[in-house]
Amino acid sequence: MGEQIVIETRNGRTSFFDGGLLQFIGWTILGFFVTIFTLGICYPWALCMVYGWKINHTVIEGKRLKFQGSAVGLFGHWIKWLLLSIITIGIYSFWVFIKLEDWKVKNTIIR
Repeated sequence: MGEQIVIETRNGRTSFFDGGLLQFIGWTILGFFVTIFTLGICYPWALCMVYGWKINHTVIEGKRLKFQGSAVGLFGHWIKWLLLSIITIGIYSFWVFIKLEDWKVKNTIIR
């Protein structure tokens, strides 16, 4: 049997974001407090939580995106990036943003 393709639309548009402001504020505050109370150790978890919410509420050309990354998967990279930044006296930190964006994209799929 063939696979059925579902195209989502909203107000006649096939690309949209359907997350709400209160949800965003709630997830962001939760992520902030988790990061503060764990002295930054759980920052990868907070990052995955907020980024996952954004991606999971995004539809592009009728296809919903899904974030599959996990804090455990990011944590190993985060430690490596931190150590490389320390060893290079902060120079590697300029690449951390790019590495993080690459990790996010690698863990995002189109449903």
